[in-house]
Amino acid sequence: MTKHLNTNKQFMVGNGILAFAVIIVVVIFVYMSMKLQQDKKNERTFMETYTFVLVKGFAGDSLSLFVNDSLIINKQVKEEPITIGTARFADQSALMIVNNATESVSTFDLSEKGGTYRFEKDVDGIKLLPQ
Repeated sequence: MTKHLNTNKQFMVGNGILAFAVIIVVVIFVYMSMKLQQDKKNERTFMETYTFVLVKGFAGDSLSLFVNDSLIINKQVKEEPITIGTARFADQSALMIVNNATESVSTFDLSEKGGTYRFEKDVDGIKLLPQ
């Protein structure tokens, strides 16, 4: 009597092994992505602070101050000088002072060490005063 090969059974066993291997690979990639997300949650905190002082020429203006893409203040300046403080929250920071009436933007780079920045407005625009 001749022994017949059961090709359907061999094909199904091969497909089952391949499916099991695919499931293991998917589980490994999901685990790796979850591990990377947990590492990103441990965000770096900074001890430095920024202090912005609007010294002269801003009274009566409606201003918005942004550090990077975060709105710090949006109001009309009634009296001078006005002092605004914020913590550093990024590796590199920039300050944008927006005049809401004219939509003119003044941009200033901020130090990684924090500090106090004083600004004055005149006919030429907004200027950073020396410290």
